[in-house]
Amino acid sequence: MKKIITIIGLLILISAMTFATDIRLIVNNNDITSYSNPVIINDRLMVPIKFVTDEIGGQISWDGQDRTVTISKDGTSIKLWIDSPVFLLNDDYLLSDVAPTIINDRTYVPVRLLANVFGINVEWKDSTREVIVDSSKSAQYKDVFDLSFASIGEGARITGQTVIKINHSNYEQGDTVKILLLDEKTMTGFVVSSEPLGETITYLPKVEDLGEKILVVGIYDENRNFVAGDAIKVNIDVQPQVTIKGIENKTYKDSVTIGHDLNFLAQYVSYQITEVSTGKEEWITKRDPEGTYSFKPTYEDNGLYNIKVYGYDGNDLAYASEEVTVSFGVDRYLYMGGIKNDQTITNQVSLIASRNFDVNETIFYIKDVNSGNVETLATIPWGSYKWTPTSNDSGQKEIWVSVIDPKGIIYNSDPISVTIDSRPNITLKGVGPNQILTSDVDLSATSNVTLGEVSYWLGDGTLIGRGNFDEKVTFDPKNNGQVTIYASANYLGQEIRSDAVTFKVYLDKLYGSKPIVAQSDFQDYITPYALDSFEKTGMVASLQVAQAILETGWGQKLPVDKYTGLFSNNLFGIKGSATNGSVTSNTWEVYNGVSFRVDANFRAYFSIDESWQDHKRILLDLSRYEPYRQVMYDSTLAAYAIRRCGYATDPNYPMKLIDIIDRYGLKDLDRVGVYLK
Repeated sequence: MKKIITIIGLLILISAMTFATDIRLIVNNNDITSYSNPVIINDRLMVPIKFVTDEIGGQISWDGQDRTVTISKDGTSIKLWIDSPVFLLNDDYLLSDVAPTIINDRTYVPVRLLANVFGINVEWKDSTREVIVDSSKSAQYKDVFDLSFASIGEGARITGQTVIKINHSNYEQGDTVKILLLDEKTMTGFVVSSEPLGETITYLPKVEDLGEKILVVGIYDENRNFVAGDAIKVNIDVQPQVTIKGIENKTYKDSVTIGHDLNFLAQYVSYQITEVSTGKEEWITKRDPEGTYSFKPTYEDNGLYNIKVYGYDGNDLAYASEEVTVSFGVDRYLYMGGIKNDQTITNQVSLIASRNFDVNETIFYIKDVNSGNVETLATIPWGSYKWTPTSNDSGQKEIWVSVIDPKGIIYNSDPISVTIDSRPNITLKGVGPNQILTSDVDLSATSNVTLGEVSYWLGDGTLIGRGNFDEKVTFDPKNNGQVTIYASANYLGQEIRSDAVTFKVYLDKLYGSKPIVAQSDFQDYITPYALDSFEKTGMVASLQVAQAILETGWGQKLPVDKYTGLFSNNLFGIKGSATNGSVTSNTWEVYNGVSFRVDANFRAYFSIDESWQDHKRILLDLSRYEPYRQVMYDSTLAAYAIRRCGYATDPNYPMKLIDIIDRYGLKDLDRVGVYLK
């Protein structure tokens, strides 16, 4: 993989490079053009560093392992990192407008950079197209960029969230300012903050980034090209602080929302809630660091609670907030659930005693509004009761629940006014609307009256079979196509019918999901796509790879059209239609309490590249993903943001992505230098 990236980088360099065959390089009156072969990169004259250094009387050393060059002359030293604009001038880190590079095994640097740092005069003679370097003439050092850190300096100690002020001018408002944290050895690292260009930028450090680092502030244009920057050496020494928000040491009669502030970038947060009187602990673990948690005890559990918030770093080490003690005096409540006022009930319903206290007995009552007659529907210890109205229940009714607590005290809910339409009815069970039936199925029925024999019919009037009310009848389809089924029975000499259910029968070969490559090859297969997207857009590659792994089971379960076998090339499980139409696959629905398969359309593409580009377009173009775009430079922040934006409903989706990134070392895919590309 690195070999591929290196080749791409070399091609980009060559495209931006021109050999300056018509320019002469004169150093201390010596014409060294013939053996220096100067080149022009981004309008800067680059020369082999060894020849110029020799001519001006400097000393040069090369570190092949770290790919650095150090030049010393008259007490001044400059250290250069190949392919990085960062350089060390004596004890100060600075930025050049063109990075040193290696061409034909020679290290090329901007000739003006050498002249600038060593105070050597450089002149350009347009008439003879000569660059004249004269070490006998001195010149003042001049910063390349009109940008600098304003609020922190060389050697600053960063202990937590830091608002960094910057001085800058003459840059476009559409530009972006980024903070990069680089390793001094390699001058590569990670983007740690990104905001629209302004006077400040906020940096939230990670505890695990402990030690001396190079902090770079850079301005980038809309194409992520480096425009200007400054660099300093800092000491990352985070002193983790977690502060509880939203609760106080007082009595609450309702739920409380527990928030928090962190002075570091946490992997996740957890909440510890301890009942003081019993010492019983409740842990709510691995939650969104940007989220909150709502807590409300039951009536019996009123009293004092100690609450803490824990922030966890990338090494899974926890840091606790102060403990806050709160008191709860939640009022007792009881209400009738499962039905609502003014509802018309025609079939079975689940009656629920919604309460926040313990009970030993639960009684459901029904009252006839006209007669005032009250009857008991059911007496149970606790829980819900499935009730099917009979023909005797028709009319305007009130339903409520009564409970008896462990002390024998009776509590009643407010009554719910309903209309019971209990005309005899029958409900078909076993199949659902739009179901895809691929084999035989057992049919059954429910009713609000006592029935004898039930008949099951096709929509064209063909009898499927008959059976007693409590028996099942098997439907064994013989042909493909759309089918309609209903149930009927006789009640007091009249026929009653169920709603007709229309579904699809398919008995031919069905195709299942397929792999794109061997599981062991999947990561290497998709990584180039992620790196390309990262380079062009700034969407971290690690999260893209993790999403593809999670959505496809390591590339083994890509959607396939269940009827035709058409392969979708869909890496992210996105529904709808795309360049190659769609493929029909399974999803699940529930009808009359039974789960069954229905068809769903997933986007189909002609290639994996199209799938990748469509996924990228969704995240970059749709307005709902704006919160994701604000943090897409960091895999942890982006993993939580993408779920908050609605990409997935699974509350554990972010942690699943983060776990994949950590377990398989994907974070290193996000490593960059100042140039980002």
